[in-house]
Amino acid sequence: MTNITLLDGSIGQEIVKRSGSRATPLWSTSVMMEQPEVVRAVHLDYFNAGATIATMNSYAIWPDRLERVGLANEHPHLLDTAAAEAVAARAAFGSGRIAASLGPLGASYRPDITIPLDEAAEAYRINMERLAPSADLFLIETVSSLHAARGALMGCATSEKPVWLAITVDDDDGTKLRSGESVSDLAQLVSEFAPAALLVNCSRPEAIAAALDLIAPMGLPFGAYANGFTRISEGFLKAAPTVDALEQRKDLGPKEYAAFVMHWITQGATIVGGCCEVGPEHITELATQLKAEGHTII
Repeated sequence: MTNITLLDGSIGQEIVKRSGSRATPLWSTSVMMEQPEVVRAVHLDYFNAGATIATMNSYAIWPDRLERVGLANEHPHLLDTAAAEAVAARAAFGSGRIAASLGPLGASYRPDITIPLDEAAEAYRINMERLAPSADLFLIETVSSLHAARGALMGCATSEKPVWLAITVDDDDGTKLRSGESVSDLAQLVSEFAPAALLVNCSRPEAIAAALDLIAPMGLPFGAYANGFTRISEGFLKAAPTVDALEQRKDLGPKEYAAFVMHWITQGATIVGGCCEVGPEHITELATQLKAEGHTII
């Protein structure tokens, strides 16, 4: 059958839930500062569930977010901690790859926040270079506009390791980025920057198949990892939001989620996993179904 890369599931959201701490604008970064062992445990649980890639808890580690709470000087140290916990989990498990997460600047799901391209590129370059020694690949995540995609890809252009680009699409129309721009318009950026893979992430699973139909002809390995939120709420789109403004679905258990993923594979997806509210039990079910269908997890 097919070689499938099985990503992990929710990192930041899973870390926050396990910590028992209240939600803060710094999200899982706050937990990592106080309970780094929780981060390592989450990574290890995903490896044990069948994932072959651990995604660093580096998604939200950006100077602008840290400056809001007087922690800008902690930026390099926090990146190092995120890398170290992923490396330690892989060592404990004995195999696997590590993806350095590079989340959006400013805030998630906010295409209205337009960082100048040169400024964005520099921010991504700094994080990329700091995380490079521990990373097997870079995962640019939750990209909501063509402008944001360009800035991130510019910043990672000098990477000697693979760069994967993951976009987030409209909850109700997977043919569109959250900016309203067409997913098909990514073709120019793919041609210009040649990322190693193109993914859809942190979107409702119902919206993803339509996005994959537009991504597939671009000629790159592709895939998806959806979230388990009911939708991105208006409350979360305010300044410095916390994740308690988002509601977890009650109808997306491991089997239900796996049904979506197995359909994406029939569309040609070879990189799959989960995003927010998709936990280790979902990845366990995915691994089971992939093997049952004769796929090889790599």
